[in-house]
Amino acid sequence: MRLVSFIHEDEPGYGLSDGGRVREASAAFRERFVDLRAVIAAGVERELADDVGGAVYSASELRFVPVIPSPDKILCVGVNYRPHIEEMGRQVPDHPVVFVRFPASLVGHGEPILRPHASEQFDFEGELAVVIGRRARHVKRDHALDYVAGYCCFMDGSIRDWQRHTQQFTPGKNFHHSGAMGPCIVTTDEIPDPSVLTLTTFVNGEVMQRGRVADLVFDIPALIEYCSTFSELLPGDIIATGTPGGVGAARTPPVWLRAGDTVEIEIPGVGRLRNPVLDESPPE
Repeated sequence: MRLVSFIHEDEPGYGLSDGGRVREASAAFRERFVDLRAVIAAGVERELADDVGGAVYSASELRFVPVIPSPDKILCVGVNYRPHIEEMGRQVPDHPVVFVRFPASLVGHGEPILRPHASEQFDFEGELAVVIGRRARHVKRDHALDYVAGYCCFMDGSIRDWQRHTQQFTPGKNFHHSGAMGPCIVTTDEIPDPSVLTLTTFVNGEVMQRGRVADLVFDIPALIEYCSTFSELLPGDIIATGTPGGVGAARTPPVWLRAGDTVEIEIPGVGRLRNPVLDESPPE
């Protein structure tokens, strides 16, 4: 299944995507489960697939929002592919490098990401994101994938100079609408083994990053084991697993995103997340 969240005529909704069409959950279903986070928490994705009576839209009629509009946690993992570790001049970490993103820093598929007026160093990072399916605490890696609801594409837009102000990544990773998530969550019945997935980042149609999920330093089961040890993971929580080599900051000369650019993250079997770049409005 491919689960999507959207806005239609200023009203939020969710449903199932089938190519260029989206079937919204029926009004009765949405009365019971307010959003996809509630659907996942209740474990009723199959019931949603069998739901009838909802409107059918073409994708062009909708504004897509992050597939989980209000997650309890967005945990992101840095320097988790060896080529990216090498290009950034870092050492292979002994433990996952985890930082947080705030929900307001993300937009949905097709929506503009914003280059902040505070910096010229707006960088792209394509990633695979994991959506947690049920409450998880002290999970062992052998059972970790049992706690996953699905996977989606993630653009961890980074403001590099702000990221480097200190050893903490948080400021450079949380500018308003600097990242994106979508276009859908693909449920685990379609992806039983995420390690076979590949990821490609395009900027204006040019390949900038390419990587295999199998090359993660800390794989998805290891990340779930680690994160569920220091925090209780809840349904709808997001873990962004890291980015391959090829980021703009590591190029000579550096490649920074500008207004008018388009960034696309493609993971075959998961989707293609596409976002145009705009300049943030200047402060009043």
